[in-house]
Amino acid sequence: MIHESSVWIPDDHPSFAGHFPGRPILPGVVLLALATRALGEAIGRAVPPCGIASAKFLRPVGPGTELRIRLAEAGANWRFDILAGEDCVATGSLRVEPA
Repeated sequence: MIHESSVWIPDDHPSFAGHFPGRPILPGVVLLALATRALGEAIGRAVPPCGIASAKFLRPVGPGTELRIRLAEAGANWRFDILAGEDCVATGSLRVEPA
């Protein structure tokens, strides 16, 4: 199963406050939260806290960015790629316990 969703990161997203003054960057934990939320949408239920099998943050994400989140099922894990345009900004795998 493959799932794709999009999210717009507004200029005034609260996580930019203080992260970092003069050059705001979306924290990696927010990217992981977006991947987890997209996973919940893909499987049709809220995702309980899950394990992060792997995560790599490849490029910074600034204000006003549209992100695409691609998910692919891989056994008990779900691989995710988060893209800004054609650039992959984060990639990894989330572990989900069976319902």
